[in-house]
Amino acid sequence: MTQRTVKISFSDSDRVIELPLLSGSIGPDVIDTRALGSHGIFTFDPGFLSTASCASDITYIDGDQGLLYYRGYPIEQLAEHSDFLETAYLLLRGELPNAEQKEAFVGKIKGQTMLHDQMVNSFKGYRRDAHPMAVMVGVVGAMSAFYRNSSDSFDPKQRDIAAFRLLAKIPTIAAWSYKYNIGEPFAYPQNKLGYAENFMHMMFATPCEDYVPNPVLARALDRIFLLHADHEQNASSSTVRVVGSSGATPFACIAAGIASLWGPLHGGANEATLKMLEEIGDVSRIGDYIKKAKDKTSGFRLMGFGHRVYKNMDPRAKIMRQTCYEVLDELGLHDDPLFKLALELERIALEDEYFVKKRLYPNVDFYSGIVMRAMGIPNSMFTAIFALARTAGWVAQWMEMISSQDHKIARPRQLYTGSVRRDFVPIEQRG
Repeated sequence: MTQRTVKISFSDSDRVIELPLLSGSIGPDVIDTRALGSHGIFTFDPGFLSTASCASDITYIDGDQGLLYYRGYPIEQLAEHSDFLETAYLLLRGELPNAEQKEAFVGKIKGQTMLHDQMVNSFKGYRRDAHPMAVMVGVVGAMSAFYRNSSDSFDPKQRDIAAFRLLAKIPTIAAWSYKYNIGEPFAYPQNKLGYAENFMHMMFATPCEDYVPNPVLARALDRIFLLHADHEQNASSSTVRVVGSSGATPFACIAAGIASLWGPLHGGANEATLKMLEEIGDVSRIGDYIKKAKDKTSGFRLMGFGHRVYKNMDPRAKIMRQTCYEVLDELGLHDDPLFKLALELERIALEDEYFVKKRLYPNVDFYSGIVMRAMGIPNSMFTAIFALARTAGWVAQWMEMISSQDHKIARPRQLYTGSVRRDFVPIEQRG
C-alpha cells in the first residue's frame, strides 16, 4: 500500500515539503511533522489544540459523537458491568482480566495499602488547614524517598511494583489528607473491604464506633473512580508524560499530575460547581443566574455545564446522572434545598433553548459533585478523589510512554518573539 503524504508549498518560493499522513485505528488522520525541523521549520500550536503529542493505545474520545472508549470498550459498558480495579487492570494491561488474573491483581493492590510508618511525619509538616491536594502533591512525591526499590522508571519490574504501590497507597494518602485536615486520627486500611469501601472507611471511620460502608454509596463512589480513570491526553496526563520522559521517578511523575489536576481549569470543576450552587442558594434565584449566564458581559459562568472536548452530551454524565438519582433515593435527599436547587437547574438547562442550542449540557462534574456532597464528602476533597481515580490512567500513560520504542525526552520548540541580537552596554553608558 502506497503511503499517503501531504505536500506543503510556500507562497514566496517554489519549495515543497512532503510529509507522511498517518492513520490510527480510529479517529482523525495525523500529519507526521517530525521531519520539518530538518527543513528549518516548526509548527506553532499553543495549547496543542491540533497536535498529537504521542501515539497511544489506551483511550479514545470522539467529542462530536459523545464517545469515550477505554482500550476499545465503551465507557457505558464498563460502568454497568465492570468495577474500578478491573478497569484499572484493563488500562494497565490492555485486556480485561479473567477471574484468576483479577483476583491476583486485586490481591496485590490490597497487599500494598499501608504507608511506611515514617510517612506519618510527612503529614505533620503541613498546616491543619492545608488543602488536601497540597498535601497529596507533597506526600506522593515523598514516596520516592521511602520506596526506592521501585523508583527506576527504566526497569520493567520496578515499574510494575510502582504501579501497584501507587494504585494501593494513593487512596490512603487522600483519606489521611482529609483526616489530618479535620484533626481526626488516621484510619488504617481494612483489606477485607473493596477498593471504594476501604476508602470510605478511611475517610469516615473513627475509633469511637464501628463504620459499615453503605453498599449503594460504595458502588456510586466506585463508579466515580471508573468514569474518571482516564481521559486521553488532557493537561495532567500530558504533564505525567512530559515529566516521565526525563526518566523521573514514577512517584514524582504522579505528583506532577496531581499538581496539574489541581488547577481550577482542569480538575477543580466539580468543586467549583458546588460553590456555584451554594452561591445561588435557593431555587427562587435560579432565573437571575440563568440570565447572568446568558449575558456575556456579566462575567458569570455556569459551572458544571458544557465541556471543551464533548460537543454532544458527555457520555460519563449520562451514567453519573443515573447514579446521582440512585444516591439521592438511597439517602432520601430529594427535598434537601441544595439538591432541589441542583435538580431544578439541571431541568432548566436540559430544556432551555439557549443551553440546548449551545450544547451546554450538564457534564460529569455537575453530577459527581452532587453525589459526593450527598455522601458527606466535603468540597475540598472532590479534586483529591478525582486524583485518586485518575492515578490509574496516569500510571497507564506513564508506562506506555516510558516503554515505547519512540521514547524521547520531551523538548517542545517555540516561536521566539523577543529581542534580536544586541550587544551588552556598561551601566555607566546606559541612558
